[in-house]
Amino acid sequence: MAEVLVYVDHVDGAVRKPTLELLTLARRIGEPVAVHLGAKAEDAAKILGAHGAVKVLAADAPEFAAYLVAPKVDALQAAYDAVSPAAVLLPSSAEGKEIAARLALRIGSGIITDAVDVEAGDEGPVATQSVFAASYTTKSRITKGTPVITVKPNSAAPEAAPAAGTVEQLAVTVADSSKGTKIVSRTPRESTGRPDLTEAAIVVSGGRGVNGAENFPVIEALADSLGAAVGASRAAVDAGWYPHTNQVGQTGKSVSPQLYIAAGISGAIQHRAGMQTSKTIVAINKDEEAPIFELVDYGVVGDLFDVVPALTDEVKTRKG
Repeated sequence: MAEVLVYVDHVDGAVRKPTLELLTLARRIGEPVAVHLGAKAEDAAKILGAHGAVKVLAADAPEFAAYLVAPKVDALQAAYDAVSPAAVLLPSSAEGKEIAARLALRIGSGIITDAVDVEAGDEGPVATQSVFAASYTTKSRITKGTPVITVKPNSAAPEAAPAAGTVEQLAVTVADSSKGTKIVSRTPRESTGRPDLTEAAIVVSGGRGVNGAENFPVIEALADSLGAAVGASRAAVDAGWYPHTNQVGQTGKSVSPQLYIAAGISGAIQHRAGMQTSKTIVAINKDEEAPIFELVDYGVVGDLFDVVPALTDEVKTRKG
């Protein structure tokens, strides 16, 4: 069976959930080979092997942390040359898509970004995408070279499939041309204790109807009761009610959780483009004509300041 390269997204060796989803998808089209760049590959190999990685190609070099993505592209290209894979899968993060684009250009291959599913086809892997602000679903395949595909988080449920997960060292030469942009400082992101917005299984978002930064704790309380991430519409972040890092939409972050709750959000196309692929959508809005109700699975017509606290209390009661 052909091998499939899977780029490992991790933080100091702690493998992030989208990578486990990629391993699950990779098994549909071949044998997953994980590419781990950075320290603690041996630690990461345990969970990668448990989710189907037949081997882990590991490389650690100071250039991976000292410069922007180009040294990582050098490493992934070295893995590609060593394996000659049937496909290369990466997470659809900002970094993942940049690495994918650079790799595809170097190896002369086509690229598909923001896939929501990948399956085997008679002529190679077939990727499903949600396009034109999620108004259409398309199925595409690469017709030139080795498919390079980035996949949105929460597109597949990680499935355990024990494999060897043998760690093999990958020889990488970082080119001088890859050192053009150096990282001069880093500032750790302040932790909220909540899941990352793009990876969360549940997202609770507030919009213009929240009517002020002082009212967002109502949204946060529901999110915390569900173990969810907090999102916000463009109107809310433009008004300064919530950080731009939490914006969901075409000019913010795209999310695809199992459950998306929109409170006080009208449902403009800009917002819908960032959350319409969510598995289950619930909207709370006092305007029964709000566009958001056109795409929801469940809608509540009512004042969010009555509905959301009642829902929060009910969740807490049921959780005991």
